[in-house]
Amino acid sequence: MRLLKQVLLLARYSRWLIMIAAGSLLAGCLAIPEGVEPVTGFDVDRYTGTWYEVARLDHRFERGLSNVTATYSLQDDGTVKVVNRGYSLEDQSWDDAIGKASFVEAPDLGYLKVSFFGPFYGAYVVFELDKQDYQYAFVAGNTTSYLWFLSRTPTVSDELRQRFIDRITALGFDPNGLIWVDQSRLGGVTAEVAPG
Repeated sequence: MRLLKQVLLLARYSRWLIMIAAGSLLAGCLAIPEGVEPVTGFDVDRYTGTWYEVARLDHRFERGLSNVTATYSLQDDGTVKVVNRGYSLEDQSWDDAIGKASFVEAPDLGYLKVSFFGPFYGAYVVFELDKQDYQYAFVAGNTTSYLWFLSRTPTVSDELRQRFIDRITALGFDPNGLIWVDQSRLGGVTAEVAPG
């Protein structure tokens, strides 16, 4: 009888440990890198539309893609539809990924969670934004391994590129790992800016 009680107790604690571990893992996916602060005064309506990916840090789900765009549209339920599109030179075809995003905290804070794979979310932290015209955005994931520079235009000025490099370097991102995205094959994509 004593052995049965110990087994049942162990099973109960194991379940709790698994739930705590899973919760910690999921919470880690929504973390914000140290020193990175989401922008305040974020306006999702003005953020909707198409953005060109100017630069990024390499990661498996965009590896080998050029001409990458992200198009955001507000849904009736308050979530944001995300359509990422890029051209694979190796496959000679366009790749699309469709996901959804929602706010982690307040809707005027540039801190969202985005999912392309069911219940698994990653952090999407807008830490710099052209608040006047919504023409560029610097975006981080949950660690300094995830980083994007987005613009309403396929190219940006040298001054803005340098601003991005300086800012991310100060925050601990590796500027030597940046991929400057080739946007020469536009495939009929035009940037759309939501009315401001």
